[in-house]
Amino acid sequence: MVLVALVILVAIVFVAQDRWRRGALFFGGATLLAAAFRLCLPTARVGLLAVRSKPFDVGALTLLGSAIVFIAATINTLGVG
Repeated sequence: MVLVALVILVAIVFVAQDRWRRGALFFGGATLLAAAFRLCLPTARVGLLAVRSKPFDVGALTLLGSAIVFIAATINTLGVG
């Protein structure tokens, strides 16, 4: 959980520095990292990553993380770069 929180903190720093695309990619990556941890770690060790059953948690986190990464990678920057 701490590693996921650190990646989210990096994403927040990027967004605060007006690097929203990079921040969104890091946030999506953190969500995918949480899905990987939920899949690989035993239920007793995942802490706050365990919300529902393991298949539901992994599926929801993977879907959400993939959507965030896809949108961040494909959205038009409107000339901002």
